[in-house]
Amino acid sequence: MFRKCVTTLVQNTFCSGPSTHIIQEICQRSIHNTTGLLRPPKILITGGLGQLGTECAKLLRAQYGSENVILSDIIKPNQAAVESGPYIFADILDFKGLQKIVVDHRVDWLIHFSALLSAVGEQNVPLAVRVNIEGVHNVIELAKQYKLRIFVPSTIGAFGPDSPRNPTPNVTIQRPRTIYGVSKVHAELIGEYYYHKFGLDFRCLRFPGVISSDPPGGGTTDYAVAIFHEALRTGKYTCYLKPNTRLPMMYIEDCLRALHEFMCAPDDKLKRRVYNVTAMSFTPEELVECLSKYIPNLHVNYKPDNRQLIADSWPQVFDDSEARRDWNWQHKYDLNNLVDFMVKDVQENYINAVNGSDTRATIKI
Repeated sequence: MFRKCVTTLVQNTFCSGPSTHIIQEICQRSIHNTTGLLRPPKILITGGLGQLGTECAKLLRAQYGSENVILSDIIKPNQAAVESGPYIFADILDFKGLQKIVVDHRVDWLIHFSALLSAVGEQNVPLAVRVNIEGVHNVIELAKQYKLRIFVPSTIGAFGPDSPRNPTPNVTIQRPRTIYGVSKVHAELIGEYYYHKFGLDFRCLRFPGVISSDPPGGGTTDYAVAIFHEALRTGKYTCYLKPNTRLPMMYIEDCLRALHEFMCAPDDKLKRRVYNVTAMSFTPEELVECLSKYIPNLHVNYKPDNRQLIADSWPQVFDDSEARRDWNWQHKYDLNNLVDFMVKDVQENYINAVNGSDTRATIKI
């Protein structure tokens, strides 16, 4: 599961080079200045067994120590998750249970990943309301009570058909038409309200489609993950979006680095509590063209479904100039880098792991 990539991120960020001590000093200085801590922060990650949680925990544990990063979810973890560091059961709809966790573990930072994604949320709106809205209410109130620094991710799905799509600025009309998008706008606004009303250290990044080698989890941008698994396994893929559907994207290594740099950014550098971040924008046909360099006989069909309507209401190009200006956000991966890493990662950790060294697609690496 993109093991090499996260290992590289940890090494590049924390383990080598003259900039290592500078980064660590900035992070520690920010922690001390804004929370008064004289120790590494104790961090709770909710929804920790999803696409971002496990790898985020690896990154933060490399910086702050395994015992200081607590992964949590409501599902049974695999052996690797248990062995990598603390794991606990945490139901975001159980406020008293969350209070007990924060008190017992002396939590300082809360990273809230629990959510139903866009396509899944449309299939079960009542559950999406409970998880994505009631759950956010709980963690926001929890953070206020215990003076936590809290991170809640938002998304390109927080915008709608009335939003400018190319580019989409940081502040503009939103009005999304999915329950996922509505819940994310709600999270942005309630977090900003608690910041202005109560001084809550609320931080939120609007992520584009996040691409990793983990199997897709129900998002509209997940074609850009599924195509690697299917193409490398069979040499074929049926895409549920039109070939010219342009959407903002980001490789997971950039995503995790953005999150950590934003959490470490000194409060006086942040002109906003919610920022767009991105790395690239591409279409399915552009991705196929790059992937065909590795799978020359790749065959892709296009059969748009209801997810096309969702994609058509989302930004095509994300303007993240404010993040680059305020806290010096810089992406590392473009489309060519992304495809190269994804082919190698999916091939090694999924295709070869199942089939040995044999696979039906002919790969040129």
